[in-house]
Amino acid sequence: MLPCFFRAAILAATLPAQAETLSYWIAPGPDSQLAEWALSAWSEASGGKLKFKPLPRADAQILIVWASAEEGMYGEARPIQLNGHRAVEVFVRPAPLDTSDPLLHEAIAYLTCLHESGHALGLQHTGQFADIMYSFQYGGDIREYFGRYRRRLRSRADIPKNWGLSPADIEQLQRRPSIW
Repeated sequence: MLPCFFRAAILAATLPAQAETLSYWIAPGPDSQLAEWALSAWSEASGGKLKFKPLPRADAQILIVWASAEEGMYGEARPIQLNGHRAVEVFVRPAPLDTSDPLLHEAIAYLTCLHESGHALGLQHTGQFADIMYSFQYGGDIREYFGRYRRRLRSRADIPKNWGLSPADIEQLQRRPSIW
């Protein structure tokens, strides 16, 4: 298995002048809306150059599935072939940290969806703690990383209002090549 940053480089190819529409499928589950909000954040951050549309699993370019603790991952994006087309399978572990705070649980799931769907879009890791594409291979306090986002929320309804993207994330998105 290639490290995450190599997979992102392999997936990457130029952001078109017109809107690019990518299809997605999200596995059913209690965090499905969080995954939709993550895709919406990327769309809004693209300034209208990136749109997402839901399709059946077999036809989607991005598939978001929920990983279990037994799979030993927070999240991961893997390129696959699906019914003769290229796709990216995004694995998200909804609650990798023990917490009795339901809103922190949702913040973690949302930010993990955001990070891993960023890889599905061809974005690479950064070494800047403020970025959603930050890699913990550089170190850093994982509880603070999620906690600072959580402190911006009063309720679940605040999540789509707080993208969780840094200016550097948005810049990387806007200059990314199209992978499709």
